[in-house]
Amino acid sequence: MVTRTRPWHGIMVATTLPFRDDLSVDYDAYAAQVARLLAAGCDGVVPNGSLGEYQTLTDDERARVVRTAVEAAGDGDRVMPGVAAYGSAASRRWAEQAADAGAGSVLLLPPNAYRAEPASVRAHFAEVASVGLPVVAYNNPFDTKVDLTPGLLAELHADGSIVAVKEFSGDVRRAYEIAEVAPELDLLIGADDVLLELALAGAVGWVAGFPNALPTACGTLYRAAVAGDLDTALPLYRALHPLLRWDSRPAFVQAIKLAMDLAGHHGGPTRPPRSPLGDEHSAVVRAATGKLLADGHH
Repeated sequence: MVTRTRPWHGIMVATTLPFRDDLSVDYDAYAAQVARLLAAGCDGVVPNGSLGEYQTLTDDERARVVRTAVEAAGDGDRVMPGVAAYGSAASRRWAEQAADAGAGSVLLLPPNAYRAEPASVRAHFAEVASVGLPVVAYNNPFDTKVDLTPGLLAELHADGSIVAVKEFSGDVRRAYEIAEVAPELDLLIGADDVLLELALAGAVGWVAGFPNALPTACGTLYRAAVAGDLDTALPLYRALHPLLRWDSRPAFVQAIKLAMDLAGHHGGPTRPPRSPLGDEHSAVVRAATGKLLADGHH
């Protein structure tokens, strides 16, 4: 049995955000989604990440999403809002808003308006950490063009600026180097399609995408993986991987929302500039999801 000892541990679902047909936010549907995921055994939610389309939200919408998540969860420790912004002052304000709403931790990208050098990255994380909430760093060098290398992560942890890292580089070898240079820094799985590899390397959490659609199957996979139960984990990982790999592709939001619709949950539309999946990609997601559901994975 996996014991969750910190607010950022376990399966923290990077939630999609439901929109109505007019693309306004459906807060009631979002509250129901948060409650559904926790009832299915997920440990918490991450609102206002890329999967939640935070870049398209107004400030009022973004703040209300966090308040909705905390209220629906009934326990702020189960909510880790994304606080990414172009400027450090803005990220700090979002962290303050998360603290005021009662969230237990926040997820922070490095500066992403330009290719920031290490000193600027350290100042950025220190600014947000000064709010007082635990900060989980998000390493996504593909989209931010800033790589939080193991050495830089060790510096951020020594600064007292971060407690964990969501590792999205796809390079599973980094898990071992991070453990060597920053042994007290928690490793969180950041991409669904390297879940098994990073779980076996010592991850204590998963910032997850596809539990939005298949929470029970994903929960079984994660818990078997971190327990080293390969007899359970490996065949399930193979079965889920045709969907999990979409989490590392540009159309991941559309793919996960489509899988949710197919699984009987509300995925719905995305806001521009994201457009619906093309016919070819849609057919792939439909086939993979349909097979999983037919095989009893939910």
